[in-house]
Amino acid sequence: MYNREVKLSGHIIDSLILPKALDRILDMGGDFKFMEFTVGKLKGDISHAKLLVEASNETLLGEILDELSEIGAVVVELKDVELLVSEKDKTLPADFYSTTHHPTEIHYNGKWITVEDIEMDCMIVVDKTAERALCRPIGQINKGDHIVVGRDGIKVMPPERPRGKQGVFEFMSSEASSEKPIESIIKKIASEIKEIKKRGGKIAVVSGPAVVHTGSGPILASMIKEGIVDIIFAGNALATHDIESALYGTSLGTCVKTGEAVRRGHRHHIYAINEINKAGSIKEAIDKGVLKKGIMYECIKNDVPYVLAGSIRDDGPLPDVITDVIEAQEEMRKYVQDVDMVIMISTMLHSIATGNLLPSHVKSICVDINPATVTKLSDRGSAQVVGIVTDVGTFLPMLYNELKTEQ
Repeated sequence: MYNREVKLSGHIIDSLILPKALDRILDMGGDFKFMEFTVGKLKGDISHAKLLVEASNETLLGEILDELSEIGAVVVELKDVELLVSEKDKTLPADFYSTTHHPTEIHYNGKWITVEDIEMDCMIVVDKTAERALCRPIGQINKGDHIVVGRDGIKVMPPERPRGKQGVFEFMSSEASSEKPIESIIKKIASEIKEIKKRGGKIAVVSGPAVVHTGSGPILASMIKEGIVDIIFAGNALATHDIESALYGTSLGTCVKTGEAVRRGHRHHIYAINEINKAGSIKEAIDKGVLKKGIMYECIKNDVPYVLAGSIRDDGPLPDVITDVIEAQEEMRKYVQDVDMVIMISTMLHSIATGNLLPSHVKSICVDINPATVTKLSDRGSAQVVGIVTDVGTFLPMLYNELKTEQ
C-alpha cells in the first residue's frame, strides 16, 4: 500500500469537511486510519484530524490527495512546491496543479506564499525573482513560466460554516428550490448588502434581459444611480433591450407597462442598435441627448463600469459589446477580485461564466425562474452560491423595497 499523512484543521465537523474527506477516500477506492483527532468543544475552538491515507498504487494515491486538497487537507510532510518550466506558450508540464477558487498558499523557499488572484481551473505560476505566486488561466501561460506541479507544498482553505447564528449564506446551503421562504431570504440579503455598503464594499450585478422584459429595468437603474450597484456584467441583450425600452417603451416589441404586443414592435431592438451605431457608442448617444434614461444611462452617468460580453446569437451587436470572449473574460477579471457580493439575475451563461471567475469568499446570489441555472452553477464548483428560484420581476422590487427600509 502507498500512503501519505494528511491533516485537517478548523470547524471540520460543523462544516462537514471531515465526513466529506472520509467519503472521498473510500469512494475512490482508498482507505484511511486516524492518527490523531482532537475535537474543539467551545464555539471558538477548532478541531484537528490527522489521517493516514492509503491506496493500492501511487497514481490512485495522488488522485485521492488531489481531491482532499480541494476541501482543505494538507500533506503533513512539509515540502516546497515542485516547479517545472513550460516549454511552449499555452502549454503545461505533466501533472500540473489545477486550482480551486478557494484561498490558496504554496510553500516556497521555506515559507508560505499566498496565491494571488485565485480562480478555479487555473495554474499557479511562480515568479522566482519576486517570490510571488500568481494564478493564471492556461491561455496566459508563456514559454519559460515556472508552473507548480504535483501536490506537495500546497494549502487550500475552503470557507467554513461558522458555529452559532447562521446567516443567509449558511442557511441557504441546501439545493435550489422554489419552496424557499423568499421574503425572509430577501430581508437577509438586503441586510448583507447594507453591511457591505456600510464598510465601503462593492456589489456586482450579472444580469440578463429578463430584468427589462419584466419591467424591473427602472429598479436596477435606480440601484445603480443610488450607489448600491458598483459594476454590471451582461451581454448584448440586456443593453439592447434596456435601450429599446428607454427609446420606444418596449422590450422584445412588447410594451413594458401594459404587456401588450406593439404592431411591428419586433423591429424595435434593431432600431435601438441602429440609433446607438449612428451616435457611435452608448456614451455618445447620451452626450447627444438620444438616450435619456435606463440601466446603461445610469451606468455612464454615475461612472459605474460595465462589461458587455458578446455571444454567437447577438444582433448588431452594440458597439460597446466585446465580441472576443477571451478579451471579455479578461475585462471581467479586472473586477471580480475586488467585489464583496455578486447578484446574478436570469442569465445562465453569464452567471456560470462569472461564477467560474469568482474567489469562493465572494458572497454570491443566483436568481432565476429555472432551477437548472442554480444547479449548474453548483455543479461547476460554485457551491457558495445562494440559489433563489423565483421570477426577477418579484425579486428585484422586493429587494429594492427592503433596501430602502431603515435597519
